[in-house]
Parts: sequence; structure tokens; C-alpha cells
Amino acid sequence: MQDEANCVQRNVRKLALDVHPTEKALVITYELEAVLIAGTVLEQSRDCQKIIRLKSLNETTDIAALAREVVSKCNLLTESSIVEVEQLISYLQSRKDAPRSWSRVSQKSENETASISNTECYVEMLYEDTADKVRGSALVLQLARNPENLGELCMNDTLLCALARVLREDGKKNIELATNIVYIFFCFSTFSQFHSVIAEYKIGSVCVDLIDYEQRRYAQWKEDLARKAAEDDNCKEYEKGIKKFHALVKRQNQLLRVAFYLLLNLAEDPKSEIKMVNRGVVPMLVMSLERDHADLLLLVVSFLKKLSVYYENAAEMAKLGVIERLAPLLPSRPDLQNAVLRLLLNLSFDVELRASMVRVGILPKLVDLLRDPMSASIVLCILYHISMDDRCKSHFTYTDCIPIIVRLLLDRTGDGTPLEPAALAINLAASKRNAQLICERGGIAALVEQAFHHQDLLLMKIVRNISQHDGPTKTALIEHSSLIASALQTCENEEFVLECVGTLGNFNVPEMNFLRLLQEHNLVQWIRETLELKASADDMLLEVVVLVGTVSSCDESCARLLVEGGIVESLTKLLGAKQEDDELVLQIVYAYHGLLRQDAVRLALVRDTQVPAYLLDLLHDQNSEVRRVCNNALDLVAECDEGWAKRIQRSKFCQHNAQWLDMVERCLENEVDQEPDEPPFADSDILDRSDLLSNGSWASDP
Repeated sequence: MQDEANCVQRNVRKLALDVHPTEKALVITYELEAVLIAGTVLEQSRDCQKIIRLKSLNETTDIAALAREVVSKCNLLTESSIVEVEQLISYLQSRKDAPRSWSRVSQKSENETASISNTECYVEMLYEDTADKVRGSALVLQLARNPENLGELCMNDTLLCALARVLREDGKKNIELATNIVYIFFCFSTFSQFHSVIAEYKIGSVCVDLIDYEQRRYAQWKEDLARKAAEDDNCKEYEKGIKKFHALVKRQNQLLRVAFYLLLNLAEDPKSEIKMVNRGVVPMLVMSLERDHADLLLLVVSFLKKLSVYYENAAEMAKLGVIERLAPLLPSRPDLQNAVLRLLLNLSFDVELRASMVRVGILPKLVDLLRDPMSASIVLCILYHISMDDRCKSHFTYTDCIPIIVRLLLDRTGDGTPLEPAALAINLAASKRNAQLICERGGIAALVEQAFHHQDLLLMKIVRNISQHDGPTKTALIEHSSLIASALQTCENEEFVLECVGTLGNFNVPEMNFLRLLQEHNLVQWIRETLELKASADDMLLEVVVLVGTVSSCDESCARLLVEGGIVESLTKLLGAKQEDDELVLQIVYAYHGLLRQDAVRLALVRDTQVPAYLLDLLHDQNSEVRRVCNNALDLVAECDEGWAKRIQRSKFCQHNAQWLDMVERCLENEVDQEPDEPPFADSDILDRSDLLSNGSWASDP
């Protein structure tokens, strides 16, 4: 039971009657006074308006009967108002009506100022004919565009219910009406606290249906227009159809823009976003990329960028050819261009999408945008991702990318080299043709000079990648070999030293005078100390071993210096300590092989070191490359020592016929008594055993 001490009284004051200026309707204006009694008396009043439409009014209408009907159905009017109502109806009956059109209704609603106090009237319009619905929705839209009114409008369930109903029932019948109502709910969607209201009336689902419907209409329009162009010889009719098509598309773009915008706001909630994706919003967005409407495109691209952070969405975009649709949008106006670049950056994490960017010709457009300071940062990131693929590196050769990047690296203005250009250059330098372009016009000399002046690690990585290519690039770098070698003992930056060692290790060409380098910079001692230092990082050890392999392969003088300097013993100790590191073991074996190739030191290595024994042991390694290099190195050992030649031959035989020997051993184990710890066939030379053959049926060619 309601508390009598807390109630509301409503009084109607200052009631006035008039005719509607353009329609067959009566307008009642009045002041509604609300008195709240809650201990104290509080009064509040507001101006209101009610429109009574007389749809049945015509030249033969009984005015008196109609007046009585109006008074009886309107609770604001009393019996004393019948005479005044009759007079107003009589005036409306004699007044000539001006023809109306939706465009005039829309224009009038735009010129007409909406009032929050007339909301009930606007709701009533939503129950009238299409023209009134358009006008009523436009007036409500005026109110909704003012954020101060949203709270009160949100509390009006009657209004929201009517808007949702009209959108569902008539949204596909009138695009202007649909645009107005979707725009109203879009105004609510800009504030998260109203999202529950939009969800309650399922406006998001209705918008998805509307977008799908309009896009199917668009496809049908294009198909009809194309067919008409092929069949109709009348140019004037075709031009007329084109104009009509553009007019329809223009109105359609407005609806799509506000509908997508509403969905984008609702997508703040991950659950809502998933529902949209399941309803097919990704194909709808991708299809909209062919529209010629910058504001709509900006919204669509922004929405796609948000969705592209998920792999599944990016994969679907790839299937729909999103890259091909984005290519024409570069270049474009700054805000749209920036959004397109950010979307491309998200998509560039996918290998196939990167390949698509190159295939459709986006790469030259991106390179051109490097000259735009506003876009350069994002473009560099995209180009870096593209440069990660070996199949795409060569395409940079046909653009101006490399000269621009070199200039960015050399024209440093801050404390360090810019990361993005350096990372891109490091990747591009892995391609021989790109490396040659970097070296042109004194580029390599400038890079080396700046790298050592600032001890810049990134620049040195570029130099190292360039050094791996045979030809003029490597020859040009050899001129700076002394400077690079000097850093090994003078530079305190270990990572920078690592790149210098790696660069020297790539100088495997006859033009390189390693003997002079070893002597001038006392590198043999530095190499031995680094190999034996327990604190040396594995990466450093690996690069030093590679350098030893390169130096040992150059000439006998270098090999003699290494052997006399104790490098072989250091390598042997390192091999025993790092035998689980396949890459390091392989490089040590390469170094052994390089030393054994030199006649001046080969005999000393075979007789005075454990190199042959280690190579023989590694002949059975699981790594096929290690076995291959060991096999070649052992051939060199066998050439200079007959004793080792027999042991090597025996070991290779056992390795090659391991399965066959195991089978023979199992067959003979019951006939031949052997010591438990003695290996098979240890009592004699295996190659002299005549009992290994049985009628030739088990013979194997080692």
C-alpha cells in the first residue's frame, strides 16, 4: 500500500488548442504541474504538447460528430471544448493541403527544434504512417544527439520499445527511417552505461541484419546496372540509372556507417564482439572496403584493425582477399591512411598475408610512404615484417627502400641508431643484391666508420651480414679488416666484439691476409685465452671457433701460427667440455679439417695431438654433417700415417656395416668364446677375418 505521506499530484494548466500548420491535426499545448508531497510540498512544471491527427477528415466528414469523438477520447479536453474543436476542424476541412514528400518531412524535422517535453508526441508519430515515423525519429534523434538528454530518454521504455519495433518492422522498407533510429541507438552506444539497454532490445542483432540486407541490395543494384549496360543501347537511360544508383548508395553509406559504428562501440565487450564475428561481421566489413566513402572506410578499417588481433579473424580476412581491397586505399587522406597502415601492421604478422602484400604491389607504396614523417614509423615496422621472409627480400631491390634506409641510419640525430631502420637493414643485408646496394656510393665505408665511432651494435650487425656475401661486397669490407680486428682487444662491449669476430670469420677469400692480421694484433693469444676462459659465452666461443676454421684454411703460415700458439689443445679441451653442443662440435671439426688440409702441420697434428682420436670417435656421431666432415678429415689423416690408416679403415668398415656385423655376431656368439668385456672381433683385425663370409651370401661392400 502506497504511503499517503509520499504521493504525486498532476495538474493541467494553461491549456490551448490550435491547428497543425501542415497536417490535418489538432495541437494541444498545456503546462503539466507535478506536486510531490513528502513531508514538504515540492512543485515542478513543464510545457507539453499533444497532437491529435484527424485521418478520417475529408470534405464529407460530419464535423460535429468528429468533434465529440475527439473530446471523448482525449482526457485533456472537456465538454466545454466541443465548440472550439468544431471550429478548428471546420478550418482544417476547408484548408488546402500542400503535397508532402519524405524529403520535405525530413527537411522540416531538421528545421524543427525538438523538445524533451514533447517526447510523447514523438512516440505517437512512430505509430503513424511512414512520413510521420521518419519525422518523429528525426526529432528524437535531435534529442539523442545531446548527451544531457540520454539519461531521461533511457528511462522512457515506451519510446525505446517503439523505436526498436519500428526498426525491426520497417527498417528494411525505408532507409532514412532506419538511419535515424540506428543513429539514436548509436548515441546511446557511445556511453558504456547504456549498452545494457541496447542489448535488451537486441539492437546489435537488428543492425547486423540490416547491414547484410543492404549489402545484398547493393550487389543486386550493381548486377542490374551491369546487365542494363550490356543490354540497353540507350545511353541516357543508362546515365539515369547511374545517377539513381549513386544516390541510393550515398544514402546506404550513411546507414552502414552509423550501424558499423554502433557495433564497434558494442564490441568493447569481448562477448559481444564474439557474437558479431559469429554472425559474419568480418565478411561484411571486408565487402564494405570497396565503397567510395572516406568516413565509412575509416570506420570499417578501424573495426577490422580491432578484430585482426585474433588469428581466426585475420585468417578469415585473408580468405576474403582483404589485402587486395586495401591496396587501392594507399595513399589516401591522412586519417584513413594511418588506419590502413595499422591494419596492415596487424596483418603482417601472418606469412601468407605478407606475401599477398608483395604480390598485389603494396610494397612500392609503403616505400614511398617512408618519406612521410607521420607514416614512416608504422611503415618501417610493416617493411621489417615483410623483410623477414627470404622470398620477399629480393623485391626490395626494385624500390627506393635501401637508399632511404641507409640515409636514415647515417643521418642519426639522437643518442643511438633508430631501431626500426636498423632492424630492416639487418634483414635486407642478408640478400646479396641488397647488400650490394647498401655498399654503393661509399655506403659500406660510412657504415663501418659510424659503427666504430659509436661502437654501435646494430650497425655492426649490418656489416656482418654484408660480409657473408662473396664478391665485391666482401672485397670492399676487407679494406677495414684491421680496424675490425683491433676491436677484439680494445672494445669493452662484448656484443660488439662478437659481431666483429663473426665478420672476420666470413673473410674466407684469398685476398684476405690473415697472417698480417694475426701478427699485428696478437690474435693467436687472444683466441687461446678466449677459448680457455670459463666465463666466455657460448655464442662467443662458437664465433671464435669459426674464425679459427677460416684462418686455418687460408694458408700454411696461418695454420702453423695456430698450432704453435696452442690453439689445437684449446680446441680439444673445448670439445670435451661442450660435446653436447652440436653446432660447436661441428665448427671444431671444421677447424680440425682446415688445419689437416695444410701439409706443414698435418703430420704434427696426427702424431702429437689427440685430433685423430677425437675425429675417429665422432665418426659415429648422430649428426650427419659431423660424420661427413670427420670422414673427410680422417681421409687426410690416413694419407700421412699407415697405422692410423688401418684404424680408420676398420672404423669406417664397422660404421658402414654395423647392422650386418651385429647380425653376424649374434650368429657366432654361441660358437666363439669371448671375454665378457671384450668387444666383438677384438682378437684380430676385422678385415682379415675369413669367417665373416658364408658362401658370399652375407657379403657387403664397405
